[in-house]
Amino acid sequence: MVFRKLPPCLPPRVSKAKQRWIRRRKRKKKRQLSGVRLAYSFSIWRKYHKANFQGPAMKGDLVWLSTVLLLLPRAGSCPEKCLCHIPTKSVDCSRQGLREIPLELPPRTQILHLQHNHIGDVPTSAFSGTPLLRTLDLSHNALFTLAPGAFLGLAHLQVLNLTQNSLHSLESKVFHSLPQLQQLDLSFNDIQELPVFKGDTLSRLTRLAIQRNQLQQVHRAPLASLPSLRALFFKDNLWKCDCHLLDLKLWLESFVYKGGITDGVICSSPDIWKGKDLLKIPYELYNTCLPLLGNGGSIQPQIPGTAQQDRPQPSQAQEQVDKSRSDCEPKAKARPVNLRHAIATVVITGVVCGVVCLMMLAAGIYGCTYAAIMAKGHGEPLSHTNEPRRPGEENGALAASLA
Repeated sequence: MVFRKLPPCLPPRVSKAKQRWIRRRKRKKKRQLSGVRLAYSFSIWRKYHKANFQGPAMKGDLVWLSTVLLLLPRAGSCPEKCLCHIPTKSVDCSRQGLREIPLELPPRTQILHLQHNHIGDVPTSAFSGTPLLRTLDLSHNALFTLAPGAFLGLAHLQVLNLTQNSLHSLESKVFHSLPQLQQLDLSFNDIQELPVFKGDTLSRLTRLAIQRNQLQQVHRAPLASLPSLRALFFKDNLWKCDCHLLDLKLWLESFVYKGGITDGVICSSPDIWKGKDLLKIPYELYNTCLPLLGNGGSIQPQIPGTAQQDRPQPSQAQEQVDKSRSDCEPKAKARPVNLRHAIATVVITGVVCGVVCLMMLAAGIYGCTYAAIMAKGHGEPLSHTNEPRRPGEENGALAASLA
């Protein structure tokens, strides 16, 4: 009988949750072992220096040393529900059901993943323990508001992801402590208005995403305060393409002309422009609109010399504003002017006028030339016939003609 060697049994497949539990268990044992080693070394040191443990000063030193030993195992340790990768200086705390920012983060962390949790608030100086942080991912959480100093101390942060949250508004003070921020993603929130970034706030921002929010109107002031912006994503908002969006249209055209990238502003209202890109709407349809300032206010001309009492009352002013807004809406019967037809009409009219002018000039030259020739050929006979003749001369001329 021949016995064949059976292949070794394959090890069972371990799930990712089990692997994370094993890693945490190993780290815990390692910390416990380091604590035991420190305690053993301290006992040995105390055994050989037992004679010197006398007096109140030495007792105070012992208390201080014991406190240091208690805090030493936790200094720079990894949070319990997170995975720390020391070579890349990254910490992964995603999908752990966290409701607040972990406190025991390694101070040298540069990449922090906190997505897919239940974090509802970011308190002031929540990341002060990680000053070297460069990438922060807070997407897919329950953030409703951000404290003005939520990112205080993150002077090196470059990427901030806040997608899939419940943010309704943002204050410009939130980003004052982020001078190096280059990418900001605010998509899939409930933001209704962009804050005005003053001074050098977000002066190095190159990419801004605000897709899937509740924006209806955006003026150029918040966007003009971002000098380094190169990519802007505005799609899937509640854009109202009326006269108040004309300022954004002008800014976007200049932005695209300078090499900027954008996914366009797709109108949601009124119905005649629903689903169309704002940049493709011709300017002729905005002729009825009043001039708009950069902040969205209408320019009201003032006649010099008018008195203060001649100004309209608040109720009248409100009626005028409402009337101007109603006039500002695009007319349903308005039709876009075909630019090609207009140019062709101008060219044809110019050609016809030129031909007529040439024909009139040619006719004038021809008439003058003909008159000059006729005057030269018949000038002398006409001068003789005009003089009176004697009776004898007439008979002689007649005889000469008969002969």
